[in-house]
Amino acid sequence: MSMNELIDAAREIQSQAHIPYSEYPVGAALETTDGEVFVGCNLENANFSNSLHAEEVAIAEAVKEGHRDFERIAVSSGRRDGVTPCGMCRQTLSEFCDEDLVVLCDEGEDEPVSEYTLGELLPDTITQETLE
Repeated sequence: MSMNELIDAAREIQSQAHIPYSEYPVGAALETTDGEVFVGCNLENANFSNSLHAEEVAIAEAVKEGHRDFERIAVSSGRRDGVTPCGMCRQTLSEFCDEDLVVLCDEGEDEPVSEYTLGELLPDTITQETLE
């Protein structure tokens, strides 16, 4: 899948977001190393702490289907503001993805996509080894 197709998948899933409080739709499209794509959108809850973020929903979909090897993730908001995964999502991604996971952030139609690695966004992450 091309980078643009992955960004488009993240944009398209935003229409399924449940965002009555923030009115800030976010979509994520997670690509496995074998080219399969899993999407997720944010699902808000009135107490906010139980809300699910798009990246979490996408990784949950992939993991429940047995995937554990990921190539990249695209993240897009309705504002096309280059939103990156939040700290909580970065930590969740690091549980299942290597630090070289490519993170693509949608800057809009006329702007380039910002590209990071998970390791750049979350250096020295908490791992199982950290807890031992």
